[in-house]
Amino acid sequence: DPPPPGSLYDPRHIPFIFRNIEKNHESYHGRNVSVKYFVRVEVQRQWLPDITQEHEVLIRIRGHEPSVNEPIKMEVGIEDCLHIEFEYERRCFHLGDVICGKIHFLLVRIKIKHMELAVIRRETSGEGVAMSANAIGTGAGGSNDHNNIAGTTTTGSHANTEIQNIVTETQTLLKYEIMDGAPVKGEVIPVRLFLEGIPADVTPTYHAENHGFSVRYFLNLVLVDEEDRRYFKQQEIILWRKDLG
Repeated sequence: DPPPPGSLYDPRHIPFIFRNIEKNHESYHGRNVSVKYFVRVEVQRQWLPDITQEHEVLIRIRGHEPSVNEPIKMEVGIEDCLHIEFEYERRCFHLGDVICGKIHFLLVRIKIKHMELAVIRRETSGEGVAMSANAIGTGAGGSNDHNNIAGTTTTGSHANTEIQNIVTETQTLLKYEIMDGAPVKGEVIPVRLFLEGIPADVTPTYHAENHGFSVRYFLNLVLVDEEDRRYFKQQEIILWRKDLG
């Protein structure tokens, strides 16, 4: 309980404790969404303006390992030009985990210059986030310079986004080159990515929290040919917090 009204003439330490406070969400600072916990102290004065001070408290919540964590394996490509199979050991990873996988080249009839792998964070906020969580595709393409490798589902439209007042921010957290030069049929490229090495504040995946926002993570595989055309495939991964810190 706060002290009774009176006068303060010297520094004073006032202990306090909050019991049984619900903390359903972690602290989060995104592009358009923030989840903050803070302690506010207000000193009311009779003839002078009140004094208010706030101090943020960071909240981390230990998650639970998903009961279903199957490997990711998919064959994608461009008809009669490119056929690849990518495989990741599993779909769900804790924040200190290592993503391991491999890329198989089954058919190569275009001159590939190099291949990149990126980790992308997609923050979606606004009304209708829960409905659009599954409607926003895992990739987008269609121009001459950015081609979506067949096999990716692309649904939704810009018009629907405006109607539902949804704002989506996409941020590339990490990108590195995993292959340099033209591959041949039968070649296998290993993938090994340390999540702790990402120079950003990586959070668990949030699925339409309070129907107001979601935070999703994707692995973006990009192939660049000699004419600088880019072919890409995105695959969503689920992140969860194993340890506090």
